[in-house]
Amino acid sequence: MEYKVVIYQEGMLGSLVLGGSKVNPIKFTEFLNKNSAEGWRVQTMEKDIRRMLLFWKREAYVVILGREK
Repeated sequence: MEYKVVIYQEGMLGSLVLGGSKVNPIKFTEFLNKNSAEGWRVQTMEKDIRRMLLFWKREAYVVILGREK
């Protein structure tokens, strides 16, 4: 098996304008489908709230993907 770790998060603009940014489910689905087409499968993932520029927060996911070598 081989693995890769990806931190998926939305851009800074939504956090600055709205005070916080959540992951867009449509873009996240596209990200997962793109990696799936390359043979990657989600092994596990963890939700994380990341601080940005001291006052703003944005949602992120740490995704561990695996596939057969």
